[in-house]
This record gives sequence, C-alpha cells and structure tokens, in this order.
Amino acid sequence: MPVLFTSHGNPMNIVMSRDEHPFWKALYDLGKDLKSNYDVKAALVISAHWCTNGTYVNHSAEQAQIFDYYGFPEEYYKVYYKAKGSPEIAREVKKAIPQAEETAEWGLDHGAWPMLMHLFPDADVPVFELSLDYYAKPEYHYSLGQQLKSLRNKGVLIIGSGSLIHNLSLVRTKMQRNDMTPFGWEEEYDAWLKKQIDERKFEHIIQYQSSHQLGQLASPTPDHFVPVLYSLGLSDATDEIRYFYEEPPLLPAFSERSFMIG
Repeated sequence: MPVLFTSHGNPMNIVMSRDEHPFWKALYDLGKDLKSNYDVKAALVISAHWCTNGTYVNHSAEQAQIFDYYGFPEEYYKVYYKAKGSPEIAREVKKAIPQAEETAEWGLDHGAWPMLMHLFPDADVPVFELSLDYYAKPEYHYSLGQQLKSLRNKGVLIIGSGSLIHNLSLVRTKMQRNDMTPFGWEEEYDAWLKKQIDERKFEHIIQYQSSHQLGQLASPTPDHFVPVLYSLGLSDATDEIRYFYEEPPLLPAFSERSFMIG
C-alpha cells in the first residue's frame, strides 16, 4: 500500500467545491486512482489536530466528526462526513506500537475529514486516527512511522496530514491588515524541503528546526510538520515519491505540497 503525506487544506476552503479549489480536485483524482489500483481496507490518519501527551489510537467503530475551528459562518458547520472506524485495524496499530494507548474519546478532526471527503467522497473506507505526542522529539515520530510499516502489507493506507509550512501567528498578522499574499520566503523553503525529500536526506527533515535557517519560522510548533516524519519513516529506499500537488505557496506561511510514497 502506498503512503501519503497531505495538506488538509485551509479551513476557509472547506465549503468550496472541487471545481473551485484545485487541491480538492487533486485529492479526488488521487482517491479514484488508489481505489482502482489497491484494496484499501482502512485509512489511518496522523493528524496535526490531535495533539496529546503520549500516543493514542482511536478504536471507535463510529467516528464523531469534530469541528475544531472557530468563528466561521454557519455553513462551515453544516458540511458532514460520515465515515466508520476500524477497531480491528486499530488493534493492529497497538501491536505495532505497544506504547500507544487505545481510546474512544476522539473522532475525525479537521486535519482529517476535509481532506477525506474529497479523497474518499463516499465515506466507504473505514478511517481512524493516531495522535501526535506534542512533547516528543522529531526522532520519536519518525521511529513510529518505521514501526507502522507492517500495516502497508495489510491494506492500510497511512496518511500524514499537516502542512510543511504553517505559522498561524504570522498569518493572523497578515489577516489583520487584509493582506493574504505570501511573505516571499515560503517558496524558497518549500523548494528546499522538496530537494531534501527527493534526495532522501530525511535527516534534514527530521532536524527541521536547525537544518535550515527558515525552519523555525516556517514551523514554530511541531503539530503541522511532524506528520511528514511518519510518512517518511514508512518509506523504503525503493519507493517512488510522487507529488500529487505542488503548486507554489499561495498563502502566507502555508504550504499545500503533498505527495505519495510507493
């Protein structure tokens, strides 16, 4: 089974159609290809929006939809995605990562369902999440990705969902001035990250806070960046890496670069 790293999009785009937003269309086309070529038994999402102290896996058979964004118009809270969970495969995650604790106290947050509603619009693929230990070092996240490799042979599509560039405080500063143009450094850092991934210099991605001068500016908190470490940890040296969306950053301090491994 391939592995994905994907942006989950900007919350402002949630109500947009695939015709209006090219990123949603890219996810839709990818989902069709995946279902045509693979028997996807379940999807496991490592979401930037489930941050915990420790590592947890959701084993609920029914997945609650979590609207974890605030202050939006009413229509943003009337978009529904009704997917089932997969307790059986959640137990396989527990076997692969013994320190992970099982819980039913979560669901699908907006790091998961806005992306999934285009990737698998019929909600016919069971899906559940693995949390991010917010306080763990980057090496820990990469190691967990390596530990999950056996699930690739069991029909599980594993998806790291975040953003390679994500500095919300800088975005808010721009929004207060009604200016949503990029700062100018996003494209440079995005290109550098692509080069490291293409050349398999994953150690530079793991040490993202110090390996490039823009690292801390681009990702001042770990939540949106470290999902990529799971995806890279799941890869083999022979896996192809294909970018299914790589438009230059169009918003300040934000990237939608997304890719498939395998």
